[in-house]
Amino acid sequence: MAPTAIPRSPAAVPAAPRPGGPPMRPGMAAQPAAAKLAAGHITLRQLVQEAFDSDYSDIHLGVGEVPRFRGRGDMVLSSHPPTTIEVFYSWLRESIPEAQVEEFDRQLELDTAIQYEELVRCRVNVFVSLLGPAMVLRLIPLTILTMEQLNLPDVLRDISQQHKGLVLVTGPTGSGKSTTLAAMVDFINKTLPKHIISIEDPVEFVHSSKKSMIRQREVGIHTLEFANALKASLREDPDIILIGEMRDRETVDTALKAGQTGHLVFGTLHTNSAVKTIERLLNIYSPDEQEAMRLQIAETMVATIAQTLVKTNDGKRAAAHEILVNTDAVKDYIKRGAIDEIEALIPQSTFDGMQTMNQSLFALYEEGRITAEIAEEASPRPNEMSQMLRGRL
Repeated sequence: MAPTAIPRSPAAVPAAPRPGGPPMRPGMAAQPAAAKLAAGHITLRQLVQEAFDSDYSDIHLGVGEVPRFRGRGDMVLSSHPPTTIEVFYSWLRESIPEAQVEEFDRQLELDTAIQYEELVRCRVNVFVSLLGPAMVLRLIPLTILTMEQLNLPDVLRDISQQHKGLVLVTGPTGSGKSTTLAAMVDFINKTLPKHIISIEDPVEFVHSSKKSMIRQREVGIHTLEFANALKASLREDPDIILIGEMRDRETVDTALKAGQTGHLVFGTLHTNSAVKTIERLLNIYSPDEQEAMRLQIAETMVATIAQTLVKTNDGKRAAAHEILVNTDAVKDYIKRGAIDEIEALIPQSTFDGMQTMNQSLFALYEEGRITAEIAEEASPRPNEMSQMLRGRL
């Protein structure tokens, strides 16, 4: 049987101007007017408006599939008809330049961002699946929520006011890492006279300079290579550097160097606990390098914040955090390679702002914001969580 060809961009569907997002590259040709959509299909902006009005976090679109939304962590089927190849490419050309459409056709993948003024910004990933082209849009509010509005622990303000070192916010995809980081950067922006540089792929939350000066750079738009932009940032007189993701050894090396030379560096990792974050950093290096790296991490790390989102009793979601602050005791454990023993230290160090994920979940339960079942389900140690809940169910 001959292989099935991947549907490509239909020539009959010309391009439309962008609603916003990263600026067009110099010399990029203006886009011709969009073709009319087939009857029964709506524009991408209308889908974004529908998701925004319903407080959905993501939009899932794909050829041959009915559009779906993600609400409160669950997938929600829409009432719209299955997407055709023509409609899919009309949505693409409605929102991004033709050059990016052509890039997707060549590479079969595309990361970008679009912005609907006075509505919402969207982080967009376009890809190809078995049925054909597809994309996922993550809705990012234009208004950055404060730490108070997000009910973030007070210690995060103290962490944000450090002068140098490495701060990592970790958690699985969709756990709200970017929202927490945005709130911390916004707090600095409003209260401290700093120079903040962010390097993101793509830019998510958009900040404007307040008491701080903030410059945001997007990979592929404002710089060709993430690593080059990160190295260059050290020569741009920053106080604070925000790295979208600690993606490889080169990024970790540069982040540690920046943290050691008087800069405060914020980054993210996809790990589920604060202690596992340290292990993940060490595992980037070969065994014979790890002793030296333990010393570097011990001297550079400010804190790691592991985060997860849980459903609340009012139908919304709340963040629970495991927080590890790099105290003298923690430094000693890291230098000795006793990483596993740090977990036992966290619940005994609440006066330093530390807390385990179970302590955070239990606090949400005691406040009446989540049920016991949700607390146990989200717990990394459900047996311990059950013991904490015993007698209170």
